[in-house]
Amino acid sequence: MICSPSLQHAMAAEESVFKYKLDFHYQSALIYLVTLIVYGGIRGNFVEQKFEYVLNDPLMYVIMFFVLMAFVMLVVTALRNRRLVLTHDALIFRHRWAERRINIADIEWMHIGRETGVRTGGRSQAIIFKVKNKRRLMRIRVGRYERERELMKDMRAIATRVPGRNKRLWRGRRIMDR
Repeated sequence: MICSPSLQHAMAAEESVFKYKLDFHYQSALIYLVTLIVYGGIRGNFVEQKFEYVLNDPLMYVIMFFVLMAFVMLVVTALRNRRLVLTHDALIFRHRWAERRINIADIEWMHIGRETGVRTGGRSQAIIFKVKNKRRLMRIRVGRYERERELMKDMRAIATRVPGRNKRLWRGRRIMDR
């Protein structure tokens, strides 16, 4: 079985940790902040001729709300400290306050593929699996975690030990099937 160095190390050291990326939150917070500064500068210097009238503008309050929410989400996500831990016998979704452990033996099927409608971090790969005795599917979007290539390599190594999906289970009812 071919594994990435991180999974080989994980099998020896019991786990491989992939951290959740915060790039999206940083970018959105900075874009909203730049928008606030540019709008305030243009509105204060060219339209009103005095900067103090800018604070009376309702659009300025809307932009400030977006800036505040973007920074709040950045802080909350950073405090949550989400990570995906792969061990030789389990997938562990861990954050600061809790963890959810899914044993590989409890995975009914696993599919590694692409999502057509979602592009996260430049990659559209997703790992979809079904846990026994659960109705909902679990989804890991690879682009949302650091070291994407290692994560895909490790998940492919784990997928060799799990059955693939049944095509008929995945396909929904069509118009002509009724």
